[in-house]
Amino acid sequence: MKTLSLIKQIYLQGFQDLGNHFVKSYFKIFAWFGFAMYGIVVYAFLFRVSTGFAFD
Repeated sequence: MKTLSLIKQIYLQGFQDLGNHFVKSYFKIFAWFGFAMYGIVVYAFLFRVSTGFAFD
């Protein structure tokens, strides 16, 4: 739980001092896109491991 709190704090501090609203929105969208892509990769890997895929 402490790790999740630290990640949230780092995320909020990363966007705290950005001035332009467009830049702030762009980086937030890009960050969430990156989190989503990472989640898809983790899901795909766990799916392959759980179905017995042979990593040759």
